[in-house]
Amino acid sequence: MSARAWAELFLLALIWGGSFLAIRVALDEVPVITSVLHRTGWAMIALWLVILAMRLPIPREPRVWGAFLVMGLLNNVIPFGLMAWGQLYIETGLTSILNAATAIFGVLVAAVVFADESLTARKIIGVGLGFLGVAVAIGLQNFTTFNIQSLAQLAIIAGTFFYALASAWGRAKLSHLSPYVAAAGMLTGSTVVLLPLALLVDGPVSMSLQADTWLAIGYYAVIATAGAYLLYYRVLAMAGSGNLMLVTLLIPPVAIVLGAFVRDETLMPQAFVGFTLLAVGLLILNGTIGRRRN
Repeated sequence: MSARAWAELFLLALIWGGSFLAIRVALDEVPVITSVLHRTGWAMIALWLVILAMRLPIPREPRVWGAFLVMGLLNNVIPFGLMAWGQLYIETGLTSILNAATAIFGVLVAAVVFADESLTARKIIGVGLGFLGVAVAIGLQNFTTFNIQSLAQLAIIAGTFFYALASAWGRAKLSHLSPYVAAAGMLTGSTVVLLPLALLVDGPVSMSLQADTWLAIGYYAVIATAGAYLLYYRVLAMAGSGNLMLVTLLIPPVAIVLGAFVRDETLMPQAFVGFTLLAVGLLILNGTIGRRRN
């Protein structure tokens, strides 16, 4: 990965790291499916306004819109819904650890789908060490609360797998499109599915919400979705789907740091140990450590 790809990957992690708090705030007042609809719907509107202002060409081929619909299901509707519901019942630490499994699934899926992203010993070691770093930073004791029978925990794990599938699908089907159009099309496909589903399950969408709820929705819809997905497709094109999934290893440490500065939470020494392990894992994946030099 180039220095530019790493920089944009870290920026994406910073943006998505802040979305955990925003989503949880919104869920205090908004039902799960409706909260996901807010996320995709407002982000969709924002991106189409940008596209119209830039006068970018809009694809008309049915196969492209079919790919948008599939991408929306894989990357938004299914994982957003599963993870939002899971966050209601699982400790934040364990949720973050399980979410980091996206990077592991991403490398495995990419290795199966793409010839240029084959699974190597270096990738296995790097991802494994990075995942261990996240676990240590959050707290290894959280693993003692893991129960394979818990539907909420299984929902988080399932969501990470769908994220990995979406990354591979995006590279295979949408990488030829402008990031603006690809992101807007994906969100349109998501919203088309979510709107009738939200009305059926949650009832009419209420616009009478508390100010902090609207602030949270604005952040996770416009910044952490519309803006972040532009970065998502840029990094996907530069680094590949397997490397893109490394962002999930960076999100939990970002959340810890934001908690320390915004909410005055104390960082435990284990967090710094976890950061070190995570950094070494990323350097191994990048080839800075462990690659033979000719």
